[in-house]
Amino acid sequence: MLTRENILNGYVKELFAQGDGKTPLLSDEEIDASCRATLSSAPPGDVWLFGYGSLIWNPTFHFLEKRIGKVTGYHRRFCLWTHLGRGRPDCPGLLLGLEHGGSCGGVVFRIDADKADHECRIVWHREMVSGSYVPRWVDVHTDEGDVRAIAFIINHEHMRYAGRLSDEQVADSISKAEGEMGNCADYLINTADHLEELGILDAPLRHLRQEVQRLRAPKEEPQK
Repeated sequence: MLTRENILNGYVKELFAQGDGKTPLLSDEEIDASCRATLSSAPPGDVWLFGYGSLIWNPTFHFLEKRIGKVTGYHRRFCLWTHLGRGRPDCPGLLLGLEHGGSCGGVVFRIDADKADHECRIVWHREMVSGSYVPRWVDVHTDEGDVRAIAFIINHEHMRYAGRLSDEQVADSISKAEGEMGNCADYLINTADHLEELGILDAPLRHLRQEVQRLRAPKEEPQK
């Protein structure tokens, strides 16, 4: 289970370093510089951060408020191979990213401006260890009004970018993959379940959850 503590103590970075040795990692200085550069263009006041995957159900950072929100121009997709955490080099899993096009419902978190440097640094050392995402400011629509928030967009230049896989490929990979942080199926199921609890409709994710659960169900032995 990913926790605030094992991000702060360097466990996540060590986990990446123990991977297959082929994925270049950003230095702590590069990660911190990316965080500072993004925050330098933050609107006045508290900082908003948009979560569309595991940040929804396991944020690991401190926040003042959260709202259901929707981003237009991007959609949620399993498009990043993971060879550690929730996969292995011989059986990689898949993680979510934001791809161009469509729209995406999720949760937007408000972080205290006085604590934003520290709390966002935690997020960066969770999400940006290998540079697989590009942090960008996006407009998020909420019932209480629109906010400008940070979102992590998939990096198409990253070596682990999976591209547009078929639904069958995605379901097969997620159903089999497991790593130090658990199996990939739980990552999918937790995300789909929490979206439903929030009243956010994501039909492709619901269908994918159903297919992965079918693939992982115990096979009945043929009757003799």
